[in-house]
Amino acid sequence: MTLLQWGDWRPDTSDYEGTSVHSILNVVPRGDGYGPFPSFSAYTQALPATCRGAFYALKSDGSVITFAGTATKLYQLNNTNYSWTDVSKGATTYPSLSTSAQWQFAQFGSLVFATQANAPLQVFDLSSASAFSDCAGAPPQAAYISVVGRFLVLSGLLSQPYRIQWSGLNATTTWTSGVNSSDFQDFPDGGIVRGVAGGEFGVVFQDQAIRRMSYIPGSPLIFQIDRIAHDKGLFAPYSLVQAGEKIFFYAGQGFYKVEPGGVPEQIGREKVDRTFIADLDKANLQLFIGAADPRSTKVYWAYRSANGVNIANYDKIIGYDYLLERFFTLSVTGEFIAGISQTGLTLEALDAISSSIDALVLSLDSYATAVQPQIAQFNNAHILGFFAGNPLEATLESAEQAADGQRVTLRGFRPITDAPTVYGSVTYRDTQAVNSILGTEVLMNARTGRCDMMRDSRYIRYKQRIPAGTNWTFAAGVEPDVTTNGVQ
Repeated sequence: MTLLQWGDWRPDTSDYEGTSVHSILNVVPRGDGYGPFPSFSAYTQALPATCRGAFYALKSDGSVITFAGTATKLYQLNNTNYSWTDVSKGATTYPSLSTSAQWQFAQFGSLVFATQANAPLQVFDLSSASAFSDCAGAPPQAAYISVVGRFLVLSGLLSQPYRIQWSGLNATTTWTSGVNSSDFQDFPDGGIVRGVAGGEFGVVFQDQAIRRMSYIPGSPLIFQIDRIAHDKGLFAPYSLVQAGEKIFFYAGQGFYKVEPGGVPEQIGREKVDRTFIADLDKANLQLFIGAADPRSTKVYWAYRSANGVNIANYDKIIGYDYLLERFFTLSVTGEFIAGISQTGLTLEALDAISSSIDALVLSLDSYATAVQPQIAQFNNAHILGFFAGNPLEATLESAEQAADGQRVTLRGFRPITDAPTVYGSVTYRDTQAVNSILGTEVLMNARTGRCDMMRDSRYIRYKQRIPAGTNWTFAAGVEPDVTTNGVQ
């Protein structure tokens, strides 16, 4: 019997026998196959309304402050009882977010900024403030915000959509052109500016152009701006993800990455791009949200599928491990996804969360004291939580297998996994001109480790399903038990 190993998930391509996976769900790639993805575990009490943006900031003492926005309010997480405190300016409401927009946040020293195009730029001083306030210096109203070097950069400007504007050098209240290096740049082509990825240099994303902005100390130009991509831009503004020194985004042609100092490189071509764009709800791109998990080499994009039920929620996640260069899919619903740092938990604060240790939804081991963020989301009930629960139900289906035109008789297969409970099935067909037929699912025999079944066909896919809550660590492939029947 030949071991059929799980390879890369490549739904855009025709099957390559033994080297690709036809379909996967709720698993993450590993060097030896795939591993489980944990379920959602609640961490906070519920926001009063749908989450429309979230951010964590670090204070000078190393503690964590978490913010979240709704359509008309800004909130801060209470680190004692994990409720949400209204920190909107004057405890009033802001002009409502556009239905196609989210709040964006950035930290600059001890200041946290929050922006959306329909409201003045908001600022919160971590050292002294109890609420947000309008940023001084008359900055423009903007949809997007980032920090490039020692400048605060605004884009998606309400009155000037083809412009980016930056603050003074180390002066976030200086917005007058020509004062302390504050200035703006209008772009004559490339379309509307959809966002800027920050860092030591900035990468400006427009509808049909990508440009790099590099600070030139002492020069009257302030920034040198060079085009690095033509006829390629940002298809969905919130799909822009920064993972360490790398930038990931979705353009009209598919998924891309930008290495430091480099140009856009396709990562989804003939892998997932065609499958993804066919599944994406293009009318709700505000739910196409990217986030990085700094504790791994993975980035995630939540999105609402074309068949999604709730208009306010995404219902799928596509992930990418940039070290292994492999995509994967998750069946997860929620409102907003982001990298969030846990605040830690003291014994004094425990009673505020639950009167019973046994009743805690999230394990005490999950309340980390480290400030390194991890992937988190607001679920459909407006509750912030982490993916730290029991494994989700996992399914893996192989590429279609054949025997050089010969028919084969299948007597079963052995899943190569440490999962104690596995259900196996096959799909089969005699010609590639017809749809595959799904066979009966059988439970793996605990004594032999086999899924026994009889099937005669020309083309077969092998599928294994691991139930939710099953403790397992790897799934490397299947070992089919087949014999050839000759040519017919």
